[in-house]
Amino acid sequence: MAGESSRTAPRIAVLMGGPSAEREVSLVSGRACAAALRGEGYEVVEIDAGRDLSERLSACAPDVVFNALHGRWGEDGCVQGMLEWLRLPYTHSGVLASALAMDKQRSKQAFRAAGLPVVESVIARRTEVEAAHVMAPPYVVKPNNEGSSVGIHIVRSEVDTPPRLGGQMPDIVMVEAYAPGRELTATVMGDRALTVTDILTDGWYDYHAKYAEGGSRHVVPADIPSEIFEACLAYALRAHRALGCRGLSRTDFRWDEARGLDGLILLETNTQPGMTPTSLSPEQAASCGISFGALCRWIVEDASCAR
Repeated sequence: MAGESSRTAPRIAVLMGGPSAEREVSLVSGRACAAALRGEGYEVVEIDAGRDLSERLSACAPDVVFNALHGRWGEDGCVQGMLEWLRLPYTHSGVLASALAMDKQRSKQAFRAAGLPVVESVIARRTEVEAAHVMAPPYVVKPNNEGSSVGIHIVRSEVDTPPRLGGQMPDIVMVEAYAPGRELTATVMGDRALTVTDILTDGWYDYHAKYAEGGSRHVVPADIPSEIFEACLAYALRAHRALGCRGLSRTDFRWDEARGLDGLILLETNTQPGMTPTSLSPEQAASCGISFGALCRWIVEDASCAR
């Protein structure tokens, strides 16, 4: 590892912020993780990731980089590739798994190849989506490479006109069949699926519902049939392995109760789950007896390079 021999505690550089659409959430995640790691006895340097990131990391000479970035550049393999080049051990998934998970269409192909249940989807130009329905409603339009429900548009069956996506949407988007039902999620920690959360909201589980205080209510462990509970755990672990993830990941589902196990659909896997006060993975870890500090310590101890 990099660093000075005179140190009494490992130095951890916590990356946060950055230029993505999820910058504000990342800042909250990073600050929470930095505080927790200081409580665990580490020397912590907080870094708001910008164009000078490589220079700042070289000057900092950390033993481990804790990646608390969310969204593009920080979660899609770009920063991971730079950290590999600098030979710095870093947390969460490596270059390939990060890039694959962030590309929703390609990750679906990996899930489908692994026998996991996903809905049909297509990649289309924004102009095509706005001109005519590219599949029969109901369907969902979203950026192919963003997280936190950024840019989600739902076209319901009663709507006759195509959606107006707005100037913030990229030129290429994913359109997928709408999966009705309850919002469920399961966290994987290494080789173990922790538990399942049932996410209750008044409407769509959008950016506000995910991060605003009181935006959603979490039932953990989820009060659902054991068959569905165990399937979520098994599917989350299989998704983690199908993408080649390491460390912490979280897989999201929709479950249509009327269809039983056939109604359980895997939506996507997040290779760097949120670590905010309202985030799901820390809450799931706590329900399994793992404190926030212990979780952050485990993530640091799991850090690696070239994988």
